[in-house]
Amino acid sequence: MKHQLYIFILFLGLAIPATAQIKDTTASFSLQEAIAYAQTHQVSITNAKIDEQIAINTVKQTIGIGLPQVSANASFQDYLKVPTSLLPGEVFGQPGTQIPVKFGVKFNSSVGLEINQLLFDGSYLVGLKASRTYKELSTKSTTRSRIETAVAVTKAYYSVLVSNEQLALLDANLERLKKSLNDTEQMFKNGFVEKIDVDRLSVLNNNLLTERENVIRLLALNVNLLKFQMGMTIGSKLALTDKISNVNIDKSPVLGDSQAFNKRIEYSLLQTQKKLNELDVKRYKSLFLPSLGAFGSTSSNFQNDKFSNLYDTRFPTTVIGLRLSVPLISGGQKLYQLRNAKLASLKTDNELINLQNAINLEVNQAQTVYFNGQQSLENQKRNMDLAKEVLRVTKIKYDQGVGSSLEVTTAETALKESQNNYINALYDMLINKVNLDKALGNINY
Repeated sequence: MKHQLYIFILFLGLAIPATAQIKDTTASFSLQEAIAYAQTHQVSITNAKIDEQIAINTVKQTIGIGLPQVSANASFQDYLKVPTSLLPGEVFGQPGTQIPVKFGVKFNSSVGLEINQLLFDGSYLVGLKASRTYKELSTKSTTRSRIETAVAVTKAYYSVLVSNEQLALLDANLERLKKSLNDTEQMFKNGFVEKIDVDRLSVLNNNLLTERENVIRLLALNVNLLKFQMGMTIGSKLALTDKISNVNIDKSPVLGDSQAFNKRIEYSLLQTQKKLNELDVKRYKSLFLPSLGAFGSTSSNFQNDKFSNLYDTRFPTTVIGLRLSVPLISGGQKLYQLRNAKLASLKTDNELINLQNAINLEVNQAQTVYFNGQQSLENQKRNMDLAKEVLRVTKIKYDQGVGSSLEVTTAETALKESQNNYINALYDMLINKVNLDKALGNINY
C-alpha cells in the first residue's frame, strides 16, 4: 500500500509541472501566421463556411423536386355501424316504398404505392439555376468574410507593434532621464545646481512613468483585440514575432486604378445578386406556363365481415396517368409579382453603378491619405532625429555649465512630443496602407 502511495505522489508531482507548463504556453505568430490562424478560427469565417454547406444542401433540395416522388400508404377500418342507404322499393318488387340496405362490410383494409414524376415546370428549371447562383453567392460571402478578417487582424497586429515601439521609446527616455536626474541630484548635493533643476527633471520623470503605465494598459488591450480578431480566447498567451522595423512600407508613387471595382469582392457579390434578381424575373414569368406531371399508383383492398378472414381475398387496383395544370386567373398576383421582380432587378443595376462610383471614390481617398501619410511619417521621423540632436547638444552645454536646466527640460519635452507624433504618424501610415490595399482589391483569400 505504501508503494502504491509513493507511486501516486510521484505521478502527481510530474503531472502538476506538466499542467502548469501547458497553461503557460505562449503562442508566437508573425502577421501572416496570425492571419492564417484567423482564417480557420474566426467565428465569422466558420459561420460563412456553414452557410456554404447550407447553400449546397439547398441546391440538392431543389434538384430533388424534379426527381421521382414515391410514397406508400396503408389503412385499416372497422365499421362499428355499417353505412346504410335507402333504395327504391321497385327494385325489390315493393313499389312506393324505400328499402334500407347496408352497403359494405365490417372490416376494410388497403395497402398501396404511389409515384409522381415532374415532366415540365418552368419555375423548377429556373429554380435549378437560381440555387446554383445562390451557392455562388454564399461562396463569395465566405471570401468577403476572409478578407474582412485579414484586414481586421492586420490592423490589430500593427496596433500591437506600434504600442511596443512606443513602449520601447518610453523606456529609452526613462533610462536617459533617470541618469540625468541622478546626475543632477548629485550636482545639487554638491551645490552646483538649484533645487528647481531637480524638480523639473522629477516632474518629467513622473510624467513619463505615468505615460508608460498608460501605454502598458493600452498594449494589453490591443493584444486582447488581436486575440479576438484571430479567434483566440482572451485568456490565452500571445507573442508577436514581427518587428515594426521589418514592416515594408512602400514609398513608391501610388498609381490610380479606375477599374479597381472589378477586383472588389463587394462588387462581385452585387453582380451575383443581380443574377439572382434576373432569375427571379424568369421564375415569375414561368408561373404563367402550364406544368405537366406523370403519376402512377397501385393498391390492394381487403374486405370481409370477419377479421380472421380479412386478408384472404385481395382486390388489386393499378392506375397511371398524366396531370396537366394550366394557370388561368390568379387575381393579378403573378403579374404584380413579376413587376416587383423587375423593379428589384432595376434597383440592383442602380446599386452597381453607385457602388462602382463609391469604390472609385474610396480608392482616390485612400491614395490621397496614404500619400499624405508618407509625407507626414518622413517629416515626423526627421523631427524626432532633430529633437534627439537638440537634446544631446543641450545636455552637453548644461554639463559644461553654459546651459540652463530649463533648456534641458524643454528639449526633453520636445523629444517626447516628437516621438508621440512619430508613433501616431507610423500607426496612421500602417493603417492607411491596409486601407489602400483593401480599396484597390489587392487583399484576396
